[in-house]
Amino acid sequence: MKKLILLRNVMILLCFLTVGSNAWAKVRLPNIIGSHMVLQQKSKVKLWGWAAASETITIKTTWDTTTYKSVANNGAHWEAEINTPAAGGSYTITIEGENKIVLEDVLIGEVWVCSGQSNMEWSGDQDLKESINEAPHANQPEIRLFYVSKSTSLYPQDNLEGKWVVCSPESMIHFSAIGYFFGKKINSSIKTPVGLINANWGGTPAETWTPAYVIEKDPIIKKGAESLGQYAWWPSNTAIAYNAMIAPLTKFSISGVLWYQGESNVSSYYSYEQLFTGMIDAWRAAWNKNFPFYFVQIAPYTYGNNINGALLRETQTKASRHPNTAMVVVSDLVPDTTNIHPTLKIEVANRLANIALKNIYNQNMGVVNGPLYESLQVEKEKAILSFSNIGAGLMCKDKELNHFEIAGADHLFVPGTAKIIGDKIIVTNKNIKAPVAVRYAFNNTAIGNVFNKEGLPLNLFRTDNW
Repeated sequence: MKKLILLRNVMILLCFLTVGSNAWAKVRLPNIIGSHMVLQQKSKVKLWGWAAASETITIKTTWDTTTYKSVANNGAHWEAEINTPAAGGSYTITIEGENKIVLEDVLIGEVWVCSGQSNMEWSGDQDLKESINEAPHANQPEIRLFYVSKSTSLYPQDNLEGKWVVCSPESMIHFSAIGYFFGKKINSSIKTPVGLINANWGGTPAETWTPAYVIEKDPIIKKGAESLGQYAWWPSNTAIAYNAMIAPLTKFSISGVLWYQGESNVSSYYSYEQLFTGMIDAWRAAWNKNFPFYFVQIAPYTYGNNINGALLRETQTKASRHPNTAMVVVSDLVPDTTNIHPTLKIEVANRLANIALKNIYNQNMGVVNGPLYESLQVEKEKAILSFSNIGAGLMCKDKELNHFEIAGADHLFVPGTAKIIGDKIIVTNKNIKAPVAVRYAFNNTAIGNVFNKEGLPLNLFRTDNW
């Protein structure tokens, strides 16, 4: 009797192992590859997943007659590179090994990653009126959304939680407002499907989104990372959001990245330029693509009895000189400087979209950047300022220019009287006969009133380095 029981248990175990082995042998895909996804157009895109070692995987698409094949390696991983056509769809992709997976309603178009902290995350879930008002009109079948679930990891992962969904009132209301409105404008302007990947986490510093090696190799960046505090609502440890929420995406072909972050780095503004550009380079290296990286400068806000917010915006301005990047200034889109989450997201998204439409999609968008300080010339008591990106010319939205300060040899700044003369701004103060420096809107909360005639604001600046 005991022998029969033992034999029965052995048979049960063998059956279990056989079933388990067959289950693990089945072809599996990461969550970023699924029905309703958008694949980057006119590219060699990767499809990948897992299967039994040495298993042959065949891939067929309905946009061409090519049969693609891949063989799983001894680590049970396979990947294949397939060619995508110009924008269109919907299409079907069939992936077959021991089992068959059919991906339906696949579009070909433009794919963008939207990342950062809460101002990128902000949506109808946070009672954002612009999203709530838009939701009834958000039946946008050519826009597809992928929301990456918040997660962390000490090491880079190969999969993440999330799924592709068709943009609808129900899905849009939970999605990044900036991401959605950006995608809407791109889609309507170039008549191309748009895939948006939302990977953000309110409160997170940039260090959390940066691979560890970038931080470890630079003493200045490392100092900034070590100064970060710990909070109950979001992570601040090096790389852990990148490992869990970005690394699993890096095989998926994209057009570019949108980024809105920096508020949690104002106390370590001195390391942000190196950190941020290092992060950009690391992401591009992980994707093996020099994609455009467009970001939003943080808005004026009451950070405390300091000018750290202004200093962080200054470092972001310096970072915007990094190759294939562009920065959107939003200092004029702040109804309340005591609210760290400005509520006007549509215009932020449109400014980002205008840059992409001009730089990538060859649309005639005219001037898409606001004026930037270029040089200072002193003539007796006059400080004469020159600018780039003035477009059709400079203008003031009020009767008088505000937030200009001027200093002499004593390095003490006092209010300056500023006037637009042609394409220059002249700043004076009757008590300063020999000016040496000028500042504009260089504090945490100042909202300037100088624009180009295209309606884009002059960025804050200082001509000194004191």
